[in-house]
Amino acid sequence: MPPLRNTGADRNAEQPEYAGDYRLQACLGAGGMGVVHLAASASGLRLAVKVVHARYAEDPEFRARFRQEVAAARRVSGAFTAPVVDADPDAVRPWMATLYVPGPTLADQVKRNGPLAPAELRRLTAGLAEALRDIHRAGVVHRDLKPSNVLLTDTGPKVIDFGISRPVDSDLHTETGKLIGSPPFMAPEQFQRPREVGPAADVFALGSVLVHAATGHGPFDSDSPYIVAYQVVHDEPDLTGVPAELAPLVARCLAKEPGERPTPAQIMSALLPPSYAAEAFIPAQRRRPALPHGEERAHDEPGPTPAWDADTPVRAPAPAPPRRGPRLGRVRLRPRLTLAVAAALALTGAGLYAAMSPPAGGGSEPPARPDEVATAFTGWHTTLQMHGPTAAPACTHGGGALYCAARGVGLARLDPVTGKVVWSLTGPVEAESPVAPFLLADGLVGAAAPADPLRAYAAADGAPGWAAGPVKPPELYVPAGSAVVLTDGRGGVRAVGSQDGKELWRHGLDGFQAPRPGPYDAPSGLLTVSETSADGTHTRVAEIRPRTGEQAWQRNMPGDLDPLGRTGDGALLLASRYQASLFDRLVVLDPGRGSVRELPLPHRLDVRGVAVRGAVVHILEADGHLTAFDTAAPKGRVLWELETGAGNVSTPVTGPGDRLYFSVQDGRLLAVDTVRGALIGQTRPRLLNGRLEYAPLVPPPVVAGDRVFGTAPDGSVFAVDARDPASW
Repeated sequence: MPPLRNTGADRNAEQPEYAGDYRLQACLGAGGMGVVHLAASASGLRLAVKVVHARYAEDPEFRARFRQEVAAARRVSGAFTAPVVDADPDAVRPWMATLYVPGPTLADQVKRNGPLAPAELRRLTAGLAEALRDIHRAGVVHRDLKPSNVLLTDTGPKVIDFGISRPVDSDLHTETGKLIGSPPFMAPEQFQRPREVGPAADVFALGSVLVHAATGHGPFDSDSPYIVAYQVVHDEPDLTGVPAELAPLVARCLAKEPGERPTPAQIMSALLPPSYAAEAFIPAQRRRPALPHGEERAHDEPGPTPAWDADTPVRAPAPAPPRRGPRLGRVRLRPRLTLAVAAALALTGAGLYAAMSPPAGGGSEPPARPDEVATAFTGWHTTLQMHGPTAAPACTHGGGALYCAARGVGLARLDPVTGKVVWSLTGPVEAESPVAPFLLADGLVGAAAPADPLRAYAAADGAPGWAAGPVKPPELYVPAGSAVVLTDGRGGVRAVGSQDGKELWRHGLDGFQAPRPGPYDAPSGLLTVSETSADGTHTRVAEIRPRTGEQAWQRNMPGDLDPLGRTGDGALLLASRYQASLFDRLVVLDPGRGSVRELPLPHRLDVRGVAVRGAVVHILEADGHLTAFDTAAPKGRVLWELETGAGNVSTPVTGPGDRLYFSVQDGRLLAVDTVRGALIGQTRPRLLNGRLEYAPLVPPPVVAGDRVFGTAPDGSVFAVDARDPASW
């Protein structure tokens, strides 16, 4: 599936490669406000660069808020925070660069290794109290202290993300009508009296953070932010599991009235004399027994704390719910709906394609053989030959085999049950992003490195078959049933038979000067082609019969449109481009009836890829924000949204059992429940030599029966059990 076209002249037109003069090397994470990238200064300093989401960059109020964040971060010293190195809040995409601070967040540490030991907890308490004292002395109230905003380093804890902080002397802290923060770590006055929020609110948050660090859950715990809000205001905190020597101090921090809470200096005094002799915090690693050779380690499940964003609005609590409410499922409330999407990877390198779920009785891949759907499945991973910079292999499945291409490996066949390499062929080492192979007719598999001719090989042993080329300029190709359609970007269009590679036809298409191939619909046997005018005001869309090149229909439509594929009822779905990778509406075209419906999106989305199941479009943005959008509703509607926290991701793909999967550039594979909109599993990162480098394209995972196959920048291909993502 191809990447988005870059139609802008600016180098930040799509997911930016630069912030100012800093080249963004890799995505470190994403949140409600922006994406954090790894970068380096001219002198070699490693930086963490936060780039604001495109959808917020046009909001004057948000820009003011980001300027406030930059100012607040600059006011505090770097002893307990990440120092600001550079920033430009007035850029097209506002950004801020801070010194990169290596170390896990407290949230990740507790999630992966469990609650902290008493001595570690005491050191954390002292370190955070010192940090708050420093922050408050600078006249800043953080207002969003939580485990994910605390970095654990060998020089002590660091407090980060001043996105909703306010200087004490600023008028902005008296704003009304917006209660922003993370409910489990908000003080009662943040719900009741937002005008009166001061330094004591950070102390209350410190108490909640310490309970989480000591027990793995917060003092007020529920999946509903409304119930949490009520508990914070009315109920006593649950301190079960907090060490006895620290419980009284934590209880004082969690006092309902701000005046009853200790100051950071008083907390530090209460900890004297120090029992830890000024040792720095070094995250302890829980040891695990070794696994048999070839078996995959199960990834830790997410912790119980709901991952609400700092800018999640929460109303004042309603009266009298029970102390512990029922588990209502995660509620994600945002001032503006935000959608999540994934990076598009393609066979052809043109246009934006949707990952389509095969309709009943349709699809190009045959159903899984009985021996492929085993009752018990053991995960595996296999490393293919790798050379040069990192690049994850790209794979496809069919006919009972897994076929992959990697740097230095033009094509390899793997046994999907064991991961054993059946055969492999040498390929170019200079290719930046491997191109996924694809199935052809009569036991053939097709493969091509970028700019190389398309070639067919015998699936059984990799013996060379036919070759469609060479042709210059390089062609884009799309497998389309019994044919492969190739375009050269200059108006030349042709098709070859997938069985023998013989040319079926070669001619231009009426009404088109340089058509680009789009998705192929197996049930109808039609291939979409499109061409947008030079000024971007209209797009010509048609569907052709791949064996003959004959047009089934053609239509000239307003706007810069990218075909996504067909919905479950046979309608053609297109995305309307506002600029570069930003889309503002979906267009549903019924070719048979000629009817057109325009469905406005809640705001402009920085779309990287989509997956369609029936009438529902799952949109994955560049920052890893995922949204389910129902196109069957008269004006469209958002079913759910999910902040995955992943950046630089693959195209999402759907699978059996209401599941959706996508890959991340660090080698993780994520699974989402498409009914609830919940993250239900993820694998561990797999990096080459532990390095996280920028990946221009991330190959999507492959779903086959009860297995999901992922790839990673360490050159590996791995398999996990699709039936139990929580065990990954």
